[in-house]
Formats: sequence, structure tokens, C-alpha cells
Amino acid sequence: MAKPDKSINPRILKSAKEEFLKKGFEKASLKTICANADVTTGALYKRYKGKEELFGAVVQPILDDLNVVLESKKIENRGYLTDEQLKQAWDMDEEAMLWWFNFLYQRKDDFVLLLSCSEGTKYSRFDHDWVQVMTTTTYQYYLELVKRDLSHKKISEKELHVLLSAFWATIYEPFIHDFTWDEIVEHSHTVCLLFDWFKVLGI
Repeated sequence: MAKPDKSINPRILKSAKEEFLKKGFEKASLKTICANADVTTGALYKRYKGKEELFGAVVQPILDDLNVVLESKKIENRGYLTDEQLKQAWDMDEEAMLWWFNFLYQRKDDFVLLLSCSEGTKYSRFDHDWVQVMTTTTYQYYLELVKRDLSHKKISEKELHVLLSAFWATIYEPFIHDFTWDEIVEHSHTVCLLFDWFKVLGI
């Protein structure tokens, strides 16, 4: 019995990523992807039902990585946090900002695929959907601040979503505009000046 060629799948994914980055999902050609991967269209369809499933396979690693980060930030019982720990969760200083930028910069192509090349797929609203997920998680931290009388500003979950949309836009846009790492470091400093969550929440 012939052994399956395990080298095919990485070649398809590499070729697909290049094609999607170059042309976006809607204009990307499966024929070109197959030609550049040196595989037949039959070999591709044995592995993926179509172009969207292939796109999903390309971006799945960064989605998995983002979900790991999100899970690490979820604290089922925020009551176990001290007051100081709860307040520090809102301290988006330059070190914290650079952590996020570095995390995404290491996955730059995959992140750009989600932000700029996913129109026509179920990932086309990734930026909005990610902010919504972050809002749901973050609002629980805010409610705990209020419960302990550590926050003196009334903010609805809807308003927090708007604020976080603006905040995350400052993280998305450098990747959309192809900032160098040095430019990102400088931008990170500016973002920290722009967003002071302690003042926003009256901590």
C-alpha cells in the first residue's frame, strides 16, 4: 500500500498563504495555489472541500494562539484577586502593549490575512468579533471593580465595546499599514499616552 505523501499539505498551505496575501480570498486562485505547490487540484480537494476551508486551515494557527491568550486572561472567580491585582489588570503600560505587538508581529502574515484578506469568508468580521469577545471578558473585570467600590465611573458594556474598538484599532492598523518593528515600538509608546484606563474607569 502506498504511503500518503506527507509533504503535500505543508506545500499547499504555504502556497495558499502566499496567494491569499497577494490577492485576498475572493481573487485568489486555487489553480495558482496548486501550481505553486506542485500538486494537482485533486490532491487539494482530497484535503479541503474548497477555498474557504483552505483559508480557514491557513489562519487556524493564529486563531488557536489567540484563544490560548484569551483563556489565560479569563479568571472564573475574580473574587480571588486582591484589589491591587484587579486594578493592575487595567494597567496597559508599555511593557504590556509591546507584549501584544510582539505576539502579533511574530504572526504578522497570519494576522494580516485575518484583517485584510478575509473578505468573502466567515472571518471577514474578525476585528469586530475579537473586540466583542474581549469586551465580554473585560466587562466582568469592570463589574468587579464596581462591586469593590474601586471604580467611580459608570460605563455600560456597549460603551466599553466602543472604547475597546478604538483601542484595538491602534493595534490592528500598524499591521494593515505594514509598520516596521521600530515603528511599532514608537507607536506603542504613543498608544500608552492615548489610553489611560485608570482615568477612564476612575480607578
